[in-house]
This record gives sequence, structure tokens and C-alpha cells, in this order.
Amino acid sequence: MLNCSRPDPQSLLEALQPVFKLSSIRPVVDMSVPTNISIGFILFGILGVDEKAQVLKTFIWQELEWRNEFARWDPEQCGSSWITIPRKLLWVPDVVINEFMEKNSAPFVPYTYLFSDGLVLDKQPVKVISSCRLDIYTFPFDIQNCSLSFNPYIHILRDVRLDLSSTVEDILMYSKEVMKTMGEWELIGLSVKISELPSWKNETYHEIRFFVSVRRRATLYVVNLLMPSCFLITVDLLSFLLPPKSVDRSLFKMTLILGYTVFLLIMNDLLPITGNTIPLINVFLCLCLSLMVASLLETTLITNLLCGSAHYSPIPPWARVFILHILGRLVGRSPKPRDLEDAVIQNPEAQEMKVSSMVVEDSEAPEQRGPLDGSKAVQELKSLGKELKVIRLQVKQQLDGSQSSEEWIQVGFIIDRLFFGLYILFISVSFITIIVIWAQSYNAS
Repeated sequence: MLNCSRPDPQSLLEALQPVFKLSSIRPVVDMSVPTNISIGFILFGILGVDEKAQVLKTFIWQELEWRNEFARWDPEQCGSSWITIPRKLLWVPDVVINEFMEKNSAPFVPYTYLFSDGLVLDKQPVKVISSCRLDIYTFPFDIQNCSLSFNPYIHILRDVRLDLSSTVEDILMYSKEVMKTMGEWELIGLSVKISELPSWKNETYHEIRFFVSVRRRATLYVVNLLMPSCFLITVDLLSFLLPPKSVDRSLFKMTLILGYTVFLLIMNDLLPITGNTIPLINVFLCLCLSLMVASLLETTLITNLLCGSAHYSPIPPWARVFILHILGRLVGRSPKPRDLEDAVIQNPEAQEMKVSSMVVEDSEAPEQRGPLDGSKAVQELKSLGKELKVIRLQVKQQLDGSQSSEEWIQVGFIIDRLFFGLYILFISVSFITIIVIWAQSYNAS
């Protein structure tokens, strides 16, 4: 017990001078007795997360409590039950945060509270830049679990023991009440684990590890990244309804791709810096761009079939059966039945019957046309037959070419509708899968 000459602060400060001279040693009378240190903190603000450096930036109010057995006095004799003392005049435990990555830049508080029963209360603000293994796969709906590990830097378990000054539930409640930052991150959970870890010479030391769970507020990224991407991919999907024969659909799709590329370049700063893990949102954006490019390539193919079908060779039989009949019925574009008049014209036997009937009519009525030389009539009929054969071949080639062109055009329309259906199916399955993964991650808490 310290003795004060009079009940005033000056007398109490003079009585504490021997205690200040012992500030270099642990404040216990018996060195075999460990010093119990109570640790607590309040999370005042979440300053941000650096994905590239893999660090969490927070601002906490740290609180340490321990007893100094050298500093005890009678409050009535000394006139006060507590006094503020400069921290450098007392023994301070070497409790550190293992995940600390930079020097504490918070304002320095030089004083501590010293009570008459020897209790020392040390409070100070700490700007914690701690290492944290960040998982940004489900960005922007990600939840990060980081740890703050408090332990003595040198003292072992037989010298210093750690415990909590308050419950984890109280720390979480107070942190949510006093938190002033309403930025990108919000505090959603806090847990603690007290363990004994091995040290040198088969000794152990105490460690209190707080697990801090923070969740990203995703509204900014949904409005600025996801919704515009969905709008553009929807416009690209609806562009399949444009008639490719009368409208330059490829020019429209190229404009969409150019606009989407510029949009991604502008919004690139919102995306996280990736490491070995590719975020799901990058897969989503690449998927949207790939689908736009694939639809442009499909439009180029269809336009080539529609515009150059007159110069193509007849469609192979296997392609006619597989594409026109099987795929055509599958997508609802069955081949059109040919008209009866076209079938008659394209039938060479019918054409020969018409020519022969005309020759017979001419030969059966010579008296109506007047006298005619026999040999001259034969020559005229032969020349007329040759001309008819030439005309017949030309008509046949033209009709065959027209039929082949129509078949290729029909193939183009069938492929276009088939790709449109596959486009819708692929978008639906991909988007639903990504949304389910995001929803499970967001509701994991």
C-alpha cells in the first residue's frame, strides 16, 4: 500500500514515484504469478478492402485491462480513487495484432487510467491494416472473413494470460451502434477463439483471435455493371427478330459489340484486381461479350447464305434430309411443298409431250396450211426441234438453279431460328446458374 502525506493529487503522484521506477518489469510481487490481461475492442469503422494487396482496413477502439500490484493506495488517504498516468511511466503489456501490415497511423493517446486497487485501464484508437485472405469469386455479392489475433509478442503463458473483457455479442452490438461508416462494407458477424499455441523451449502462449465477417454492399455494382449488361444482351437477343434479308442485322450487332466494349473499358475501375481466382462477374461479362460475338458470326453466315445462294452448288442429299426435313420440323420451318404448275414445267416428259403434240397437229393438217415442200418441212421441223431442246435445257437449268437457291435460303432461315433457340437456352441456363451461386453466397450469412 502506498502512503500519501495528504489527500490531494500531488501527494498521490509523489507516492507513485517508486512505482514509476519499476515500469521496466512485470508488475507482480511474485514472478511466478501470471498477469491477467483482459482484451476488448469496438469496431468503429470499416475503411475498405484492398483486393490487390489482400488487406482489410478497419478502425477500432482497443481496450486493455490488467493489475499493477505495485500501485495500491487508500482512496480516503490519497483523496482520489483513480488518476491518469502517462503510459510511458507504467508497465504496458506487449500485446500485438499478428495481422498488422503497416504502422498504426491513428492519433496517439499518451495517458492511461490507474485505479486505487491497482487496475490499469488502457484505451487507444488503432487503425488496423491487417492481412486477410480475400475470396472475390462471388464479387460483388462476396462475404469476407478476416481475423484479428491478439497475443503477447514475447511473454509466454506462465507470465501473461489473456481473456475477454466483454462478450462477443456485446462487442458486435456496440460496434454496430457506434459504426459511422456507411460505405461499401457492412459488419455482419463476429466470433472469437481463445487458444494456446506452442512457443520456444516447449512453452506456450495465449492468443485471442477475433473473426470479423463483413459483407459488400452490391447495389452500386448491380446498377452500374449487371443491369446494363443484361439490357444489352437482351437487345442483342431481340435483334434476331430483324429480317436478315431486308435489314443489315450485322451492322446493328457490330454497333452493340462496340458499345459494350467501350462500356467495359469505362467500368473497368469497378472490377476487383484478380489473382489466381477469376471472379464470377468477370465470367458473366465475358459470357455476354462472347454471346454477342457469336451472334455476329452467325448473322454473317446467314447473310452469306441468303445473298450468295444463287452461286452455290445444289445442296447435298444428306444436308437436305438432315437440315430441311429434320431440323426444319424441329424449329417449326418445314420445307414448302412445290406447286403443281412448277412440277409440270420441271418435268421433261411433259415438255416432250407438248412438243410432240404440236408437231403432230402441224403434220395432220397440211391441207389447211397449203401446199408445202416435204424436204423443206422436214428441215424446218429438225431446226425447230433443236431450238426447242436448247430452250428446254436453259429452262431446266434455270429452274434447277432457282430450286437450289431456294433450298439454300431455306437452310439459312432454319439455321438462324435454330441458333436463336440455342441462344435463348444458353443464356437462360448460364444466367440462372450464376444467379443461384450469387444468391447462395449472399444468403450464407
